Amino acid sequence: MKNWIVGLFTKYKRMLPWLAGGIVVGMAGIVFLVEFDHLTATEEFCTTCHSMDFAADEYRTSVHYNSRSGVRAICGDCHVSPGIFAATWDHIMAYKDLVAEITGDYGDEVVFELHRPEMAFKTRDWFKKTGSATCLKCHVNEAIIGSRPHVRELHTKEVQEGKTCIECHYNLVHRKVPDRKTFKRDAWNEMIEQEFNLEPGEAAKIFERTS
Repeated sequence: MKNWIVGLFTKYKRMLPWLAGGIVVGMAGIVFLVEFDHLTATEEFCTTCHSMDFAADEYRTSVHYNSRSGVRAICGDCHVSPGIFAATWDHIMAYKDLVAEITGDYGDEVVFELHRPEMAFKTRDWFKKTGSATCLKCHVNEAIIGSRPHVRELHTKEVQEGKTCIECHYNLVHRKVPDRKTFKRDAWNEMIEQEFNLEPGEAAKIFERTS
């Protein structure tokens, strides 16, 4: 056994500095990714994009910000996948949002509100695709009791049927957007026109121009 180890060491000793260097670089990379994820998941970082101030204002009035238990979910807790590599991938893919922020007019609240439904649908699709994994970072299905009868049994049954949190629980933090199946663009445009005192038909023109 000893000779085997000595032989292996002799054979590959020239590679040891490279191996040691690779380990150091790998560890430094992991530390960088952890810190990068920590920094870019905060409310302070997310609201550096002006349009995110609209979402942040809603968040600060929600139960995810002001909970009785004192637990507070920050942006990344809900919108960044658990696990450092999955989180890094989410941050990389967020370049699309950054490009839209830079090239679009999302800092204009009217534009933001007109496009809000599509953003909500896209986010709900992401939650469903990921199995609502970010919800489960804080919420334990087996521990859900609720105030209504049969809540635990209902959750157990729906999990067994393959459903995830987002299929029933949405519109909890940000402005309410109807389900995609019942959403009507004309009605939404009309609501935004009334809210921002726009002329009839102007919302449709703005939406088309900024899409």
